[in-house]
Amino acid sequence: MTTFDDRENAFESKFAHDEEMQFKAQARCNKLLGLWAAALLGKSGTEAEDYAKSVVKADFEEAGHEDVVRKVAGDLGDKSSADEVRAKMAELLPQAKTQIMSETSR
Repeated sequence: MTTFDDRENAFESKFAHDEEMQFKAQARCNKLLGLWAAALLGKSGTEAEDYAKSVVKADFEEAGHEDVVRKVAGDLGDKSSADEVRAKMAELLPQAKTQIMSETSR
């Protein structure tokens, strides 16, 4: 292998790693959002965990995050608007990234 091939492989590996970390962070963010919404809906324990899982699954319906916003805002009804859900997602994403990074550094 040439130095160029080594560099190319390193860049590809880094890209794949970064994409995986972003996917995990977004899934964690969705889970945290689901737990937040579950609390607003009066759910706790297993019921809250199940709801959070349903929020994570909702992200696979279409590209982007609007499917999650639509689900959570729809479930919350007048308790929260779509804009408030988006703001909460933006607030939770750095927290989710921190959690993922601390888990991978162990």
